[in-house]
Amino acid sequence: MLEKSKVEKISIEVIKTLYSRFENFPEDSSDIRNAPFHMAFLEAFTDKLKGKVSNVPVFISLASWFHGLNTALGQSFFERTAHILSDGTKKGFKDIKISSDQQTIISEIISNLKNSVYQPNLKHENELLLQNNNDKHSKSIPEFTADCYFEEKTKLVLIELKTVKPNSSISKESKEKILQAKAGLQNTNPHKKIIFYIGFPFDPQSKTATGYNKKSFFDYNVEFKKFFDPDEVLLASELWDFLSGNKNTMGQILKIINAIATPKFLDEYEFLNNHANREKQSGKYLILLKRWNLFSECYLIKNSKKLYKAIESEPRLFRILNQPIFTKDGKYNESRSARLKEAIK
Repeated sequence: MLEKSKVEKISIEVIKTLYSRFENFPEDSSDIRNAPFHMAFLEAFTDKLKGKVSNVPVFISLASWFHGLNTALGQSFFERTAHILSDGTKKGFKDIKISSDQQTIISEIISNLKNSVYQPNLKHENELLLQNNNDKHSKSIPEFTADCYFEEKTKLVLIELKTVKPNSSISKESKEKILQAKAGLQNTNPHKKIIFYIGFPFDPQSKTATGYNKKSFFDYNVEFKKFFDPDEVLLASELWDFLSGNKNTMGQILKIINAIATPKFLDEYEFLNNHANREKQSGKYLILLKRWNLFSECYLIKNSKKLYKAIESEPRLFRILNQPIFTKDGKYNESRSARLKEAIK
């Protein structure tokens, strides 16, 4: 099971993501932006859309909104959740150098994989990179970023998160970047193992929410299969379990989302953000805090006697107590929580 602190942090990310998407949800067609090319092309699909789409401008806007949700998940939610689970961070690298021999080896590996001279083999590729890192490291590789990075005593772990079906050029570019990164980081960290994964948050072909079939996934992505060994890919629940070090992590994440992402989300959000409800409807307020896994707020309510005693000697704390628990952009008001917790101690 995940630690309560991590469950709360993931819940806060869920709330922030949901709130931001509600802010941009297209309620009607009055604010639909001009999309003449989309409208023109969709005319050919009139029969297909009949009975499924009643308002084409809203349909176009919803498609744009869904694309925004997909972007928010890929660029924010998945990354932040990965950092929470692994105690890692997003990290950029620059001024990393490799030798001319290593660059030659990398070019040969990429060429052979592209032309299917041999199948990708992680162990063999690592051995080739290590065999050629003794001469002068004079060639700078392009700057790169690991979406999730953490360092341990004996190893560095880097993960590049993907949310779309990889195409041939992306697969080739990602593979070359990974090989260069591993060679360069090995040069600067000779006593540590360098591990670089490609991670996919879910398997789009799986019949279950958390399931995955790596062989089927690789067979479906033929060009991807040409460049990557299954051992350097983390898929669906395999990824989330690796990040957390626990089993059934993906199921727990989905459970957190399902508890918060209900049709009543906005009403419940506003209910919690109104400090008057903390006193007037304390029972309902506490139940909702628990369902949303806002344990820090539960702690403040549990210790309300100590808090009000602290307010007696420091009246301005009452102002902080009555601040909204969420900021105007849907983020949890962590500075408020931290200050009130400090006052209780």
